[in-house]
Amino acid sequence: MDKNKVLNMLGLAMRAGKLVTGEELTLKEIRRNKARLVLIATDAGKNTYKNISDKCTYYKIPYNNRLTALEIGGAIGKPRMVIGILDAGFAKKIGELIQG
Repeated sequence: MDKNKVLNMLGLAMRAGKLVTGEELTLKEIRRNKARLVLIATDAGKNTYKNISDKCTYYKIPYNNRLTALEIGGAIGKPRMVIGILDAGFAKKIGELIQG
């Protein structure tokens, strides 16, 4: 995984307005089936991780937890544990970069 490219793409998505940040807003977009990819910080709490991952599994939305809260916060400019990517193009590219 090329973290710099992933973080740069997150920054671009944030500036383009294609992200939701925070647990509650991300859950809302998961329920509305608008989230295309969800990122959970590796250092998020057990309850947060379980809550988000269960919702993503139920609604068949891919999720990943390879970035720390510090890395996510640095990329988007605000401290967050959970972010949802709403744009299919950004989600596809970020997903490919994380897997690759």
